[in-house]
This record gives sequence, structure tokens and C-alpha cells, in this order.
Amino acid sequence: MPRPLCYRRVVRAVYAARFGGDDPLSNLAIGGRPDPRPPAGWALVRVTAASLNHHDLWTLRGVSSQPLNAPQILGCDAAGRVEELGEGTGGAPPPGTRVVVHSVIACGACPACLAPEAGVCHRLSLLGEPPHGGALAQLVAVPAANLVPLPDGVDDEAAACLPTAYLTAYRMLFTRAGLGPGASVLVQGAGGGVATAAILLCVQAGIEVHATSRDAAKRRAAEELGAASTFDPGDLAAARELLDRTGGGVDAVLETVGEATWGLSLRSVRPGGTVVVAGATSGANPRAQLNRIFWRQLTVVGTSMGTRAELERLVALCASGALRPLIDRVVPLEDARSAFVALAAGEQRGKLVVQVAH
Repeated sequence: MPRPLCYRRVVRAVYAARFGGDDPLSNLAIGGRPDPRPPAGWALVRVTAASLNHHDLWTLRGVSSQPLNAPQILGCDAAGRVEELGEGTGGAPPPGTRVVVHSVIACGACPACLAPEAGVCHRLSLLGEPPHGGALAQLVAVPAANLVPLPDGVDDEAAACLPTAYLTAYRMLFTRAGLGPGASVLVQGAGGGVATAAILLCVQAGIEVHATSRDAAKRRAAEELGAASTFDPGDLAAARELLDRTGGGVDAVLETVGEATWGLSLRSVRPGGTVVVAGATSGANPRAQLNRIFWRQLTVVGTSMGTRAELERLVALCASGALRPLIDRVVPLEDARSAFVALAAGEQRGKLVVQVAH
């Protein structure tokens, strides 16, 4: 008997069946969802690998930049193969092409989008947030302009690590702070995805990197990755030693922790240096210390994610062998819950990757 015209395939996916509550991980579900269809200008990607981010945990908790409606497929970061192209996608990578997906979705109509060199969209959205599906699914619909072809030297698991944590770190270091070889930087919160990416990027770029963590094991891990020194952010003697070692402070601080480390960030950067803020996991409202900022002529800049062009440069770094994303483990789709448990517990060292398909 022929199927009705309204029939749609069912794909396996990891999704939030509900939000909030005392145990956000209980909201996680793995099962069948209707497959997405690519509208004009969009493409369908068959996902081979996707990586987890804390963004996924926040979604399970019910925290999002967009109003949430269950079920919501999770995941920002995906690598795979082009499955299908919608109408009006001339010039897009053809079906079968290996790609990594730039997870920031621009509106295409604001002044930043229409500028000769596209900037930060005024109304950007993200894969894994309404109205978009997420990357933790066998198929995901994305704008064709967000497809970045992968060279043979970059495997899918490594590529799936790039679009959020590594792209954020890349933009913090090289675009917003403008650092280059011979510079020095302090990375707050060693052990996090962005911090780990930043340490690896500094090492390959010839930037002296220092890091903080309250966890001794995470400090040791940062040193194994190439950090010149590490210390507990509450250790004032170690902070003074950093100032002595760097001749009065680092050129830039990468700040993703917020209230707990803000004072240290302002004290650790040299006069005229830069503090780049991409998160505030310990609180978003520290004491500003404006006198320290203007007296030392500091620059404080915000950033989030990065551009498609920056993602292309990251892919090129991986292809050249200069960068290899650190992966803690790769688990099959049906075992994705174990990766979420590890992420929530902070047990991982490197990215947690879900193998969606072979």
C-alpha cells in the first residue's frame, strides 16, 4: 500500500522532552523525531559527529535566548555530509560533500549581514534553539551558506569540536584581543571547553599562556597541554608572581567565569591591555571597578561564537596539522546520556563527541 503524501521519515535524535526541574538530565530523551525539510536557501546535512556544549545543559534547565517548546533537539556543533539542497542554493557544496556546520544562523537582512564584510548579526540565532533543530540528530537543516567543506586531513570527530568552543576561543584570542606570537595571556577557568581550546591555540601560535582553576587536577592538565604556569585564582601570592613573571601583567585575559575571577582579571592584565569576556558562569554582575579600568586604560570587550570566515581558518589550522582538538571520548548516539552526565559533572578532559552515524 503506498504511503500517504504527508509521510515523513523518522530520524534518531537526542532531545529535551521537557525543561527545568530539580534534575535537568531527566529531561533528556533519545528517540525518533520527524526529519527536517530544507526550505529555500537551506541544506540538509546527514550528521556523522556532533559535540556537546554547556549550552545543551542550559537548554535542559529551561534557559535559552529564545522561548522553548518541547520537544527540542539539542546540539550546536555538527559535521557530516550534505544530504540534500533546497531551492536557491546555487554554489553550495553538492550532496555527498563532507562539511562542518557553522552553527550561528544570521538573519541576512540587518546592517551587519548586508555589510561588504559580514559582521555580527543583530538578530542571530543558533542551532539547537527554537525555531531551529539541533545537531544531535541523524539529519539537521542549516542555511547552505553555513556549510564549510572539510579537507581529507580533518576527520569528522575533530571537526565537530570546532563550531562553538574552538571558534569562541579563536575569536577571543586573534580577533577581539588581536594577539600574536610573543604575546602573553591569562585564561580563566582551565578545564572548560573554551579554556582548553584557547590553551591549544596559544601553543600553536607562539603565545605564552597562563591559566587558573580551583581544581588541582585541571591545573595539571592545563600544564600538560602547554600552559606556562597555572594557579588557584584565590592564591594572591601566585597572582603577584604572574605579574612579576610577565613584567607587570599579561597582554590579555580571557574571561568566561565572571564574578569569581573578575577582580583577578583586572589585576592581572597590563596597563593598556585587554580583557575579553565570553561568559559568566559564576555570575554576571561583578563589582565593575571602573577606577581600575580607566586608570590603567584597560579595554574590556565582549564576544560570542565567531564568523564563518574564522571557522574556515580553524579548519585550515586542523588540516595543516597545527591544531588537533582535544577529545575526551566518542560515544554512540544511543549512549549520549553518559556524555551528558560527564558534562554535567565536569568530569571530561576535552570535548565530548557523539558519533551519530558511521
